[in-house]
Amino acid sequence: MEALLHFAGNFWWLIFPLGGVIGGALRAVQAANERRAQRRLERYRIKQQTKVALAEASGRARTNEAANRREMSKVLARHDNTDARWLEYEIDIAKLLDFPLMTDMRDPLTIAFHKARSRADLLRPDSVDEILDDRGAQLEYRDAVHEYVAAFDVAETEATRRRRSDFSAEAQERLERAQHLLRLATDRGATNAERSAAYARAQKELEGLVVLPAVTRASIERTIGGEIEA
Repeated sequence: MEALLHFAGNFWWLIFPLGGVIGGALRAVQAANERRAQRRLERYRIKQQTKVALAEASGRARTNEAANRREMSKVLARHDNTDARWLEYEIDIAKLLDFPLMTDMRDPLTIAFHKARSRADLLRPDSVDEILDDRGAQLEYRDAVHEYVAAFDVAETEATRRRRSDFSAEAQERLERAQHLLRLATDRGATNAERSAAYARAQKELEGLVVLPAVTRASIERTIGGEIEA
């Protein structure tokens, strides 16, 4: 203890430079601690921001998926509805022959409608889930259905306007007779022979005028009771 006091008494002047050095060291340590604390806070802030961004992205993804599902469900419904409208022509012989433009593949509007229908059918998914993760496929199918609906509307409007006006008086009479014969061909009250004969005569009346869709012919032939060679 005496030696320490002796040293302090003889070298008291060292207190000032040593104090500065020690003070500087303490300040450096404090600054380093503050920097470490700031870095920890920054890392924590970044982690929190990342969590928030991921949560928001996940929420947007769920929202987009739900919106896309609703959109595709509506597109499928429009496709089904337009198919049903076309089916009315395929199964209603009287309607089909009243508006022959709907099956006249020589007319550009009819060709456009059937091409659009084929494309929409080709792109149609079995279910919404099948294309829910492929936005490109969704947009391609949606646009195809829009084109199909628009083409059908245009063709039907024109068919309604023109009806049988494109046919001569003689051709219109043949269409009338064919309508009557086809009704008889699908009349379950008639005998099989009567239905078969009526169908054969109707085909001759329609020759060169209207080509019945394959679905229509198949329906008539099933009604008659078997395939009939045209």
